[in-house]
Amino acid sequence: MLFRRQKSLVGLDIGSSSVKAIELKPSGKGYRVSAIGVEPVPPDSIVDGAIIDGGAVADAVRRLFTNKRFKSKDIVASLSGNSVIVKKITLPAMTEAELSESIYWEAEQYIPFDIQDVNLDYEILDAGTGQDSQGSMEVLLVAAKKDKIADYTSVITQAGRTPVIVDVDVFALQNAFEANYGFEPAAVVAILNAGASAVNINILTGAQSVFTRDVSIGGNAFTEAVQKELNLPYDAAELLKKGHDVEGATYEDARAVLRAMTDNVLLEVEKTFDFFKATAASDRIDRIMLCGGASRVEGFAESLRERFDTEVERFDPFRQISCDAKKLGIESADDLAPVAAVALGLALRKVENR
Repeated sequence: MLFRRQKSLVGLDIGSSSVKAIELKPSGKGYRVSAIGVEPVPPDSIVDGAIIDGGAVADAVRRLFTNKRFKSKDIVASLSGNSVIVKKITLPAMTEAELSESIYWEAEQYIPFDIQDVNLDYEILDAGTGQDSQGSMEVLLVAAKKDKIADYTSVITQAGRTPVIVDVDVFALQNAFEANYGFEPAAVVAILNAGASAVNINILTGAQSVFTRDVSIGGNAFTEAVQKELNLPYDAAELLKKGHDVEGATYEDARAVLRAMTDNVLLEVEKTFDFFKATAASDRIDRIMLCGGASRVEGFAESLRERFDTEVERFDPFRQISCDAKKLGIESADDLAPVAAVALGLALRKVENR
């Protein structure tokens, strides 16, 4: 049993504009990507993290897996948005057995949903056994609504796959970050994943997640602003956002609209950072790691750098994990890198460590 090979899992990131999947194989001391794919999801099939049209999403997932390179049928997916609550709580120090008995009762005070309607998980961050712990322990509490989990697992099952773990986007980002960059003990790093309908933010101090938030504004809001301002069809506005001229409008026309939307998004990020600084021991952020499709909007990274006067780095999920585009039948790993971090972080999970 000691030498049993761990089964690989496929990391599946179900986003509101596309579904992304990655499967990894051990390679030397690390991993290599053995299969990767992205499929678009029809507009409005997923709104604010809620699956509205399960059939359409299941079709997209099914199309993704017509790629024969994917070997495993076992899927790790993730949730984000207002159906997930992540909270750091302080409790009187107790044993793990005592905690597992009292966690539901403790959690009720922090969760705005009926405790019967959520799946609950927790991790002890500080057991409170140190000299300066003053008899209290710190616990990271994660609650996800059961109906949301059921919506996601049902789509995976409809697509002919087996959901084995449902994680949270911000923790998948953290896994991907650890595998590619490692942790510096005292560094405060903010990971920003700017997706189509939300920006996931996870602030780490060393290896520990100290603050998370999902801001429900993303790339779709940019497209909608361009569409409204320039009176264009959605598809044309989407192309314009990506820097392509379309009939009746040039990219130059869209620039001011995109800049205004970037300011709106950064205002929400700023509120998040201010809240973190007000509640944490640290009042600084040393570096921002940026990924997600919306992060490619022209000027987004530069505006982030200017507003926070902080080092902003493009998060490369393939920095330490090899992704040979030619072998995988894709045009370029660089094109997929901005949208692959969550799927990669999920693929790093093992069945044993759920």
